[in-house]
Amino acid sequence: MQITDKLAVSIHYILTNGAGEQLDSSRDEEPMVYLHGFGQIIPGLENALTGKKVTDKFSVTIAPEDAYGERSDDMLQTVPMDMFADAEKVEVGMQFHADATNGVSVVTVTKVEDDQVTIDGNHPLAGETLTFDVEVMDIRPATEDELSHQHIHGEGCNH
Repeated sequence: MQITDKLAVSIHYILTNGAGEQLDSSRDEEPMVYLHGFGQIIPGLENALTGKKVTDKFSVTIAPEDAYGERSDDMLQTVPMDMFADAEKVEVGMQFHADATNGVSVVTVTKVEDDQVTIDGNHPLAGETLTFDVEVMDIRPATEDELSHQHIHGEGCNH
């Protein structure tokens, strides 16, 4: 069976950045399971997986535009400290959930100065060229329930 839309796909991966630093891996955990064709993983990786079979191993390098996008200065914003009234402390590197036009997003604190906080709404991997070393572990038809909910149920899912 080859990977096509509406199939449940299970993969192991090692993710590195352009400098060759390992950013993430599923190797010491259960494989990652996702529903192919539903945009649950970055486009470049989903495209590279299309047509692959169980036991296929490959490496793919993905440009920012097919991963988490380019960094955008428009995603930087300075806000008053009192917007973080529920936080005990606000420090550079901390991440918070924020309401955005397309739902809730994660912002990272990049600067704290007096009563002002600069936040960055870019994905932490925005602007990065990423390399995935992938092994396809399993492919199966998605259940009707998984298709109607548009995510995988059971082992390896993130829901």
